[in-house]
Amino acid sequence: MAEYDLVIRGGSVVDGNGGPPRTADVAVVGDRIAEVGRVDGTGKREIQADGAVVAPGFVDIHTHYDGQATWDSRLQPSSWHGVTTVVAGNCGVGFAPAKPEHHDRLIDLMEGVEDIPGIALHEGLSWDWLTFPEYMDLLEKRSFDIDLAVQVPHAALRVHAMGDRAAAREEATPEEIALMAKIAAEAVQAGALGFSTSRTLNHKSVDGQLTPSYGSGADELVAIARAVGQTGTGVLQFVSDFPEPEQEFQLIREMVTASGRPLSYSLLQFPFDTDKHKTLLALTDEAQRAGMPIQAQVAVRGVGLLIGLENTLNPFMLNSVWQQLADLRPAEQAARMRDPELRSAILSAQTLEKERGRLGGALIHKYELMYELGDPPNYEPSPEDSIAARAAREGREPVELAYDIIARGDMLNVMSANYRFGNLDDVYDMLRHPYALPGLSDGGAHVGTICDGSFPTTLLTHWVRDRDGARLELPYVIQRQARDTARAVGLTDRGVLAPGLRADLNVIDIENLRLHRPEVRFDLPAGGKRLLQRVDGYLHTVVAGQETYTDGAETDALPGKLVRGAR
Repeated sequence: MAEYDLVIRGGSVVDGNGGPPRTADVAVVGDRIAEVGRVDGTGKREIQADGAVVAPGFVDIHTHYDGQATWDSRLQPSSWHGVTTVVAGNCGVGFAPAKPEHHDRLIDLMEGVEDIPGIALHEGLSWDWLTFPEYMDLLEKRSFDIDLAVQVPHAALRVHAMGDRAAAREEATPEEIALMAKIAAEAVQAGALGFSTSRTLNHKSVDGQLTPSYGSGADELVAIARAVGQTGTGVLQFVSDFPEPEQEFQLIREMVTASGRPLSYSLLQFPFDTDKHKTLLALTDEAQRAGMPIQAQVAVRGVGLLIGLENTLNPFMLNSVWQQLADLRPAEQAARMRDPELRSAILSAQTLEKERGRLGGALIHKYELMYELGDPPNYEPSPEDSIAARAAREGREPVELAYDIIARGDMLNVMSANYRFGNLDDVYDMLRHPYALPGLSDGGAHVGTICDGSFPTTLLTHWVRDRDGARLELPYVIQRQARDTARAVGLTDRGVLAPGLRADLNVIDIENLRLHRPEVRFDLPAGGKRLLQRVDGYLHTVVAGQETYTDGAETDALPGKLVRGAR
């Protein structure tokens, strides 16, 4: 009779604690790891992992599956990339608490901030909740391919407490602040992992209004943080442009001091202040020396936009001649664009209108920051391969080269943040920092403009295996993306392969791990589109002891559940 439910034999175990790989077996009983080492007993199912890496499941602490989780059991693309736990409710946006009269406003905000089609949200959201605990009750009834945890979002709190005054970003009254603090604390007591807020100009509703939490007063944020801290649990998540780094970081310190709770903030190499991230990391070091649990979340590659005919944005979308094609399917648009006469007409009109672009800011015309994506994608291309540089060598205008690539049906990658010097050297420094974690994948969001749910795979392929330059060690990457991200949000029951911990794990063929180019699918509610990115090389993914993916193919198992509170 088998002693274990699952035994994975002979793999190179990287257990998540940062130590060197070792050949070992991993035995599982139920949803827990039973043994790691030499396993003499047998399993009901056995996996031979010779030549493969056996690692803990990855924990992605920055996603936006708040809506998708209410209608979809598969939290893809994250679950394709070795992720076994995701944390949603980041950046202060979400769908609870939600009075009926506020539904449209919350959808408009999510569509604008996170580029999730409003038509899909209107069709997919059931709105069978009013309070945040009721929202979690609905999620708890569902099953997923991975575990899901949620945070209470500041924008929804403000809209709930202040109505139209929140959208106008008026100052909250003491009574409104007290109500927001009370609701946040109740949400954390009911199982929300924490509270999130946004203070960036990049976060706007679909009609261009700044997120309701932008510019909210220090007294409001500190009061909410204090209320969360009084529960004895919970984390804080913070995104800002840091216009005055020292002043804004002081607000972070005040929130942590009032709450006694850990806080993480989003960190990038800012496009127009390329040393600001160094200032923020120095301030983080100083805060840590003072005993404040403050960490950064770092994107693992360049951040910007994917643009093309199937995407939300393309360089010709505001061109009066191209707009005659706007209602056609992308494949037909591409075919028409290859007609020489139409090509000439569109390019002539673009010359007159190229400075009028507003959507996507100026990025859809920044050819010096624009690269052909390729398949497999190159996420650290040379500046010599930018559209501007290639066009210069070919003796033509960059817009012509961009046109021809898009007319083939291919995508362009515009990298603004994390790539101002044409490489990822600063990202390497951030990823090596002791108080910076991999994050900001935005899984489930920006579905027409980015596809960064594959960040964990980029860590393994580009940063461990392929990069032409300084690399990261495999044990370090596994530790940071599994154990350390889990601990950052209070989930100490996972992220390490050790007896008694959650049986969330991956068997990975590192040598043959390969990212595919993102592709557009029209599989959201109401036929809404989204970018998804497949990968080869994850041989087995196990969640709570059940295999959910085999060689990238779905199994019937849906063992993932809502995670209520710290573990």
